[in-house]
Amino acid sequence: MHDKARPLSATECPTSESIADPVCDPIFERLTEEMLPKQRLDFNKLHKRLRRNVGRAIEDFTMIEDGDKVMVCVSGGKDSYAMLDILLNLQRSAPIDFEIIAVNLDQKQPGYTEHILPDYLEKIGVPFHILEKDTYSVVKSVIPEGITTCGLCSRLRRGNLYGFAESIGANKIALGHHRDDIIETLFLNLFHGGALKAMPPKLLSDDKRNIVIRPMAYCKEADLQRYAEYKAFPIIPCNLCGSQENLQRQVIKSMLNDWHKQFPGRIESIFSAISNVAPSQLADSDLFDFKALNIDRSLGIIDSITVG
Repeated sequence: MHDKARPLSATECPTSESIADPVCDPIFERLTEEMLPKQRLDFNKLHKRLRRNVGRAIEDFTMIEDGDKVMVCVSGGKDSYAMLDILLNLQRSAPIDFEIIAVNLDQKQPGYTEHILPDYLEKIGVPFHILEKDTYSVVKSVIPEGITTCGLCSRLRRGNLYGFAESIGANKIALGHHRDDIIETLFLNLFHGGALKAMPPKLLSDDKRNIVIRPMAYCKEADLQRYAEYKAFPIIPCNLCGSQENLQRQVIKSMLNDWHKQFPGRIESIFSAISNVAPSQLADSDLFDFKALNIDRSLGIIDSITVG
């Protein structure tokens, strides 16, 4: 019997040997059989690293617990495909029971190929829903041509997904944001929003009716790109926001890529800083009570000077 409210632990994730076990994951076995030895080794390491990072994030932030019904949001991009794939793989070997429901929001973008996602989800045998909402027309009618649509699009998408999660009884909403998304958001808010905030791995919605989790918070985008290429996911391009040129996020991404090339380790240091915050060293009086600071010399003069 499983313990209630017990989170999925990274230390309990299967080893690379059990991942390749056809009983555990026949899709994985068939994929690796088609690879050359060097490719198979590279893919095994990549797959193990992504599983370990997802498992560690789930454990660190208690993202998934026994009895959870997780609504996994799948857009048709590489990140959400990878998230669904890894969560399904973990689910097969997890020491707890949790349910996965894949959900796609069809925003009615012109030229959107509607059959790709349902065909894929049926093929892998995961329960799914296609939620049809014409947010594309709303966004295009409100946002002038040439202006970034991402803000309004994400708010409309979030509102629809929150409501749908409640309607199907899902208590967790999994989004496919990765480590690079979190860092980029930090700089977007810093440069353009005047705020020191990023994208949390786990979030309680403002109305407290939904919990959002980001299981890939520790995963690098470069790893996810390679994983998607190995798995040959049927990628659906976004014609509304992700493909727009000259977006502020693309500028930030370019800056971070340059830093990564010039200063190895800088990106890792920035990500570590997000979880190593010192409120007393900033200037937000809501986080630290500067007004209450008082000196205390009750111990006298310290160091090597004698108190007298």
